[in-house]
Amino acid sequence: MNLEEAKNLENKYVFNTYGRFPLVVEKGEGCYLYSTDGKKYLDFLAGIAVNSLGHAHPNIVKCISEQAKKVIHVSNFYHIPSQYLLGKKLCETSGLDRAFFCNSGAEANEGAIKLARRYQSQKGKDEIIYFSQSFHGRTITTLMATDKDKYRVGFGPFPPGFIRAEYNNINDVVEKVNKKTAALLVEPIQGEGGINIASKEFMGALSDLREDKEILIIFDEVQCGIGRTGKWFGFQHYDVQPDIITLAKALGGGVPIGAIVAKNEISDVLKQGDHGSTFGGNPLVTSVGLTVMNTIESDKLIQNSEKMGKYLLKNLEFMLDMPHVNDVRGMGLMVGIEFDESCSEYVKRCFENNLLVSCTRDKVVRLVPPLIVSKNEINEAVEIMKKSF
Repeated sequence: MNLEEAKNLENKYVFNTYGRFPLVVEKGEGCYLYSTDGKKYLDFLAGIAVNSLGHAHPNIVKCISEQAKKVIHVSNFYHIPSQYLLGKKLCETSGLDRAFFCNSGAEANEGAIKLARRYQSQKGKDEIIYFSQSFHGRTITTLMATDKDKYRVGFGPFPPGFIRAEYNNINDVVEKVNKKTAALLVEPIQGEGGINIASKEFMGALSDLREDKEILIIFDEVQCGIGRTGKWFGFQHYDVQPDIITLAKALGGGVPIGAIVAKNEISDVLKQGDHGSTFGGNPLVTSVGLTVMNTIESDKLIQNSEKMGKYLLKNLEFMLDMPHVNDVRGMGLMVGIEFDESCSEYVKRCFENNLLVSCTRDKVVRLVPPLIVSKNEINEAVEIMKKSF
C-alpha cells in the first residue's frame, strides 16, 4: 500500500487522533525499518521504547510462530504456565513477590492505583500523590495522575483523590502528604515528561517519608523498565525498594502486555474477582515476554544498554554547541536533548534524513533505540543528527 492509499483509508475509517509522519512501514529488521516505497530508516524510537530487541528478532519470531501453533488465548479461568514463569522472572529480577498481567501501561497504572487504595482503605487513605511532568496514561483515572492539562480538556468530570507535587522537590512532597495519602506514584526516569532523572537524594527522601507516614511507593517503570536504563529497572539505580511497580512497553518486545508487580502483603488484599483482565497474561504474550527477558539476559543487553548509552551521550556532546540546545541527558538508552524552543521541526528534519526520533514535552528530542543497538548504528544516528541542523 502506498502513502496516498494509506492516508485516504485512514481519513475515511480511523479516528483522527494521531499526527503521523509520511511513512508506511513494510518490514523491519534489527534497528531499521523499511517503507513500502523502498526507503530505509534507522529507528531510534523503537515503537516508543517498545521494540527492546529491535524488529523481527529471530527469538521473538520463533516464539510467536511456535506458540501460535499451540494456543494463542485462553481465559484466566484456566492455568497458563507461561504466565507463572514470566511472573517468577519478574519477581526474581525486581525483588518483589507477585505479578498481575494486563495489556498496557495505562491499565497497569490503573490497577496499581486500585491496589494501593484497597490496601490503604482500612486506614482511610485514598489520595495519590503524582508529580510534575508525569505521564501515567490516558484513561479517565490515569489522566488525573498525568501532568498535562490539555489531555484532560473536555473529558471531565474526573475522580478525586490526586494531588500534584514537584518532581525532585522533597519539601513540596512533604507539604502535600497528609493523613489521607495512600501512595506516591513516581517515574524514576520520566519519559514523556522529557527524560527527567530523579536525584538519589529525592528518591532516598521519598523512601524515608514512606516509612514515617506509612504510605506506599509505586514506581511507574512502563518506559524506563526492562533494561532500558542499564539495569533491569530504573529504581535499581537508587537505594529504594518499591512496594509496587508497573511495566509494559519493552516487556513484550512488540506484543501488547502490561504488568503490576508487588509485595506479598499488598497483593494479598485483592481476592478472587476483585480485579481481572480478559486478555491479560494470555499464553502468547507471556511466552513472548519470557523470551524477551531471557534474551536480554543471555545476550547481555542490559550491559549493552549501559555501555551504548554512555557512548551515545558522549557522542551527543556536540549538541551542546548547537543553537537552541540547552541540555543533553539520559540514563542507559533513554536519552533526551532539550531545546529552548519547539523541537518538532528538528525531529522532522531527522525524519527526512531517515532517522526516527520523537519530540516529547514540546522541547525534548527523545532517543530510545532498541537495546541491541551497536556503535556503528549510534555513529550513523549521530551523523544524521549533525546533518539535520
